Amino acid sequence: MSPKIDLILTAPPADSRAALRFGLPVAHMAYRAGGGPHLFRANIPVSIRGGLMAMDSVGFDGRGEADGFCSEVMRECSARGFDGIVCDFEGRSIPLLGNIVRTLGELTARRGWPLYVPEAYAPFSDKTRILISSALSGGSLRQRLEDAAGQYGADRIALAVERVAEDFFLPSPTGQGMPLTREELKQRMEERSPSVFFSNELCAHYFTYMSKQNGAHFVLFDDAGSIRKKLQIARSVGVSHALLAYPQVDDLLTDILA
Repeated sequence: MSPKIDLILTAPPADSRAALRFGLPVAHMAYRAGGGPHLFRANIPVSIRGGLMAMDSVGFDGRGEADGFCSEVMRECSARGFDGIVCDFEGRSIPLLGNIVRTLGELTARRGWPLYVPEAYAPFSDKTRILISSALSGGSLRQRLEDAAGQYGADRIALAVERVAEDFFLPSPTGQGMPLTREELKQRMEERSPSVFFSNELCAHYFTYMSKQNGAHFVLFDDAGSIRKKLQIARSVGVSHALLAYPQVDDLLTDILA
């Protein structure tokens, strides 16, 4: 892929070994910021060492202090040989998670490790890399990345590639479509043999169809080519880091990397 962009695969424990076969850094999605707060860990294979820690905050209650939790995180990173952290915190920022980002920003910066955080947590530390999702329901991916690069600096932006497959009713007042599985997308295309187009703004493929039950539909989806294009756009605006969720792209990864 040219120009070059540094890729990280995120993978749950069940997919860790398969993801490692591609020779890219793997962020292990085996961790959670839970009550206390304490660091909770899924059953990650004992032999897994190196790569990055990836943690979510599902069900986090927002209570407690940051310092002890951050110590747990750094101890686990040392024990596993991790040299970076991905904070997959969804939704609005929570003050305690913000304090955790601030503290981890200092601790990782001292070691020269990257710390990836969602944009909602960008105000808490200037020592982070900010995750910008590739999934858009409107506007332009290039403009989205250019705006983020202008605000934070292109060197701090990382594109979080999200493989899109959604079916929208037309008109779509909410901008939210119905997610499609790979099999559902394949079935729609086989049943209707649609003319497929490419949106340069959304950087994804699309087609439309009519249903007797509920009228007009708009289907937006990615393949290896559209994901490669997203990565190329990111690099063209100075973004040099991207994350791919291995379970979303396991069937496309060989083509994406070609």
